[in-house]
Amino acid sequence: MNVSSATTPEPGDLPAQRPGTAGMRPSGPPPYWRPGAHIWWHYRRRTWLPGSPETVRPMTVVRDDADGLVAWLAPGTPVLRPVLTDGRDLRAVHVDDWYRVRDDRALKQDAWRGPGILKVAPTGVPWSVWLFWLPDGTFRNWYVNLEDVHVRDEHRVVTQDHVLDVVVQPDRSVRWKDEDELAAAVRWGRYDAADAAEFEKDAHAVEEVVARWGSPFCDGWEDWRPDLSWPVPTLPPDVQADF
Repeated sequence: MNVSSATTPEPGDLPAQRPGTAGMRPSGPPPYWRPGAHIWWHYRRRTWLPGSPETVRPMTVVRDDADGLVAWLAPGTPVLRPVLTDGRDLRAVHVDDWYRVRDDRALKQDAWRGPGILKVAPTGVPWSVWLFWLPDGTFRNWYVNLEDVHVRDEHRVVTQDHVLDVVVQPDRSVRWKDEDELAAAVRWGRYDAADAAEFEKDAHAVEEVVARWGSPFCDGWEDWRPDLSWPVPTLPPDVQADF
């Protein structure tokens, strides 16, 4: 994995005022996690404070070096995810209601369903690339999740989802996903128009990487398979679910 367009962020590049990142450092420089180590991958809102709902995914490190982090989310892994305050999934309401009401989230413990996901997070870029497989093991597609440049501490990766995503098929065709959700996020103040323009710029940057078939798409990760002897990671002890 070698992303030529990515540069390792300097310590001063870290958005130090971003909630939930105090004491964290940019991914890229050492020390690195060893293969097989268990880490927690967090998604936090800009308004996140300790105790606020967040997405937490325990994962197993496959590779970690200056080029980026690769980690595995195994089937059946316990996860934490935001839901409505009555326990319903966010998909139970209209997309506008995801962002219209503030402080309307609770935290649910769940299990990751279906085939696992391999996440590849190149250093210094505002996205991670997820690889999906069908139940029979056939590779399905790459899913580029636009998100903050990653920061970390001893056990955690922390980022923030940017709503807009890019799907890349094995035939190298590309389509954007969730434009309607991003529009709703802007409409109700989760993000502003400048944010949306930046996210769209990032999506175009992904398209450029795909057009030249750069890393990580050219790296052969679709042929990778997990070690079946790996234990399933557990959730961090300092988070509490409402459901």
